[in-house]
Amino acid sequence: MKRRSFLQQTALAGASLLTASGVHAAATPHYPEHLPVAEKPFNLNYAFHDGMFKNHGGNDIIDQIKFGYDHGFRSIEDNGMMKRAAEQQKKIGDTLQKLGMSMGVFVITSDNWHWNTTLTTGKQEWIDKMLNDCKTAVEVAKRCGARWMTVVPGNFDRSLPFDYQTANVITALRKASAILEPHGLVMVLEMLSDNPDLFLRHSAQAYMICKAVNSPSCKMLFDMYHMQRNEGDIINNLNKSWDEIGYLQIGDNPGRKEPGTGEMNYRNIFKHIHSKGFKGILGMEHGNFQQGKEGELALIRAYREADSFL
Repeated sequence: MKRRSFLQQTALAGASLLTASGVHAAATPHYPEHLPVAEKPFNLNYAFHDGMFKNHGGNDIIDQIKFGYDHGFRSIEDNGMMKRAAEQQKKIGDTLQKLGMSMGVFVITSDNWHWNTTLTTGKQEWIDKMLNDCKTAVEVAKRCGARWMTVVPGNFDRSLPFDYQTANVITALRKASAILEPHGLVMVLEMLSDNPDLFLRHSAQAYMICKAVNSPSCKMLFDMYHMQRNEGDIINNLNKSWDEIGYLQIGDNPGRKEPGTGEMNYRNIFKHIHSKGFKGILGMEHGNFQQGKEGELALIRAYREADSFL
């Protein structure tokens, strides 16, 4: 994709659309010279994902990263990073480093075994899969510059009492932490709302597990879309589990699209997170409400509006 040509053709149109919601381009001297229309960064560090800006950036994730940078985003996340070729992992990492951007989460389980009844069982076969994936993830993280990896313990084992399942999950995560900790890597446990068979669904439950694992390499992934569906009371539950939260994700409810498309007051939530001094990444774990280029620009406007809390 010829980015120079694209920028020349769309800079005025994009700027007028963004400015309509109070967004103003800000040229700053530390930006690379080849990015003439770079927007000022957001107050918080939002991470988009592959495909979110494909209508502007094209199918190549590298060009999407550059487009995202041009519009103020400073991180990406990529659930499927483990499945990418090693050369592409490194190319993504090199691009992020050159732009001063960060890599957010990728999913640590390479073949999606976490959707089965797995770590809750205590069976060695699942522990071995987890540990092998952790070893692979260490090398992937080195190539793409990642620090955080998403982990889901799997489904309930209905043949075991709940407390035994919890003990099995804690045991497996302690072993995984021992692999990640020497490298400064952090697996973040995600509480999900996709189906009632999932073992890990609530913030208090994940908080207790992280305390029991007792490792800097095992923290919580607080996905606010899932938590709105499972328990609500987002700000209070963030506060209660704050010291074990390693990563945040975004999605409005209902619909799992960008802020402003559902019932959640993300401006207030973002303001609260910022007031707590959060310096980490907030993953944009949602779809685009509208399709095409207009939908992508609308998504950027939505984040500018929700981020305008100062």
